[in-house]
Amino acid sequence: MIRTIEWTDDGVVMIDQRLLPTEEVYNTYRSVEEVAEAIETMVIRGAPAIGVAAAMGIALGVANLASKENVEENFAAIALRIQKTRPTARNLFWAIERMEKVFQKVQDRSLEEIQSAMTTEAVTIHREDIEINRKIGEHGQQLLSDKMTLLTHCNAGALATAGYGTALGVVRAAVENGKKIQVFANETRPFLQGSRLTAWEMMKEDIPCTLITDNMAGYFMQLNQIQVVVVGADRIARNGDVANKIGTYTVAVLAREHQIPFYVAAPLSTIDLDTPTGEGIPIEQRNIQEVTEIKGQVIAPASVSVANPAFDVTPNRLVSAIITEKGVATDPYGESIPALFEK
Repeated sequence: MIRTIEWTDDGVVMIDQRLLPTEEVYNTYRSVEEVAEAIETMVIRGAPAIGVAAAMGIALGVANLASKENVEENFAAIALRIQKTRPTARNLFWAIERMEKVFQKVQDRSLEEIQSAMTTEAVTIHREDIEINRKIGEHGQQLLSDKMTLLTHCNAGALATAGYGTALGVVRAAVENGKKIQVFANETRPFLQGSRLTAWEMMKEDIPCTLITDNMAGYFMQLNQIQVVVVGADRIARNGDVANKIGTYTVAVLAREHQIPFYVAAPLSTIDLDTPTGEGIPIEQRNIQEVTEIKGQVIAPASVSVANPAFDVTPNRLVSAIITEKGVATDPYGESIPALFEK
């Protein structure tokens, strides 16, 4: 399995996803500031992976405390630094909340006990994420038929999680169950997660993959060469509106026009029950150089106006089903999504 992120005695080890597919480099991050910068600069990305990195960043920050003096204030500062990294991914805030609950239980103990509890929780979140992804894959693969061609957008694979993946976890589970699945991967401008990461993952596992540019999806749907769409998510509102990588909404509209099922695969930690609809999901605006440059090569006039929203919101009416570790939710999502949390 691809090692996205790991806790070690030396620090948090992450594969630098910015360098893929040409270089496979693993770096060690030794402070909460370094982990926070890794999240911000997309060394690590994908909502579940960001959640794991957030937990490990907090654990690392606490591990680096020299004394218990002002431990509450120091913990709050550590958590706040992680909180400010990326606003859209629900998993980041879910992980912070989970670490805060553990801290509240142990804050009166010795510093060593606090540090141990933080580390244990971060490692547990990492392990559980892989287990959850496998369950998502098993539920999702039941929706796929043999000899099916699937379109995915962005990267919701092992690289976007602690391992195995959400949308690509569905693909992996289907293949493990003997189904012959082919993948069409949208390149995913402007950061090219599809071409750099999804295609790389699929080739590593010998799963047939065809890379296309984002504006080719409709063409292949029109030719009946795509039978299903499966994507991940960064935040899902209570009503089933889905925030995912920019361009996902476009794919969902195309899928509806061509009567192709549009599935979303995500853990419960991506669902935000406190956000009623997609209108309440904050959309991250990223550096315009991601649009005007590719690996330092300028591709646009210097004075042109540029917009770079990192995500868009797909309304629930375009979502055929949401695949989670607790099962598959379908319309009406206002009832089926809360019911998942009661299982």
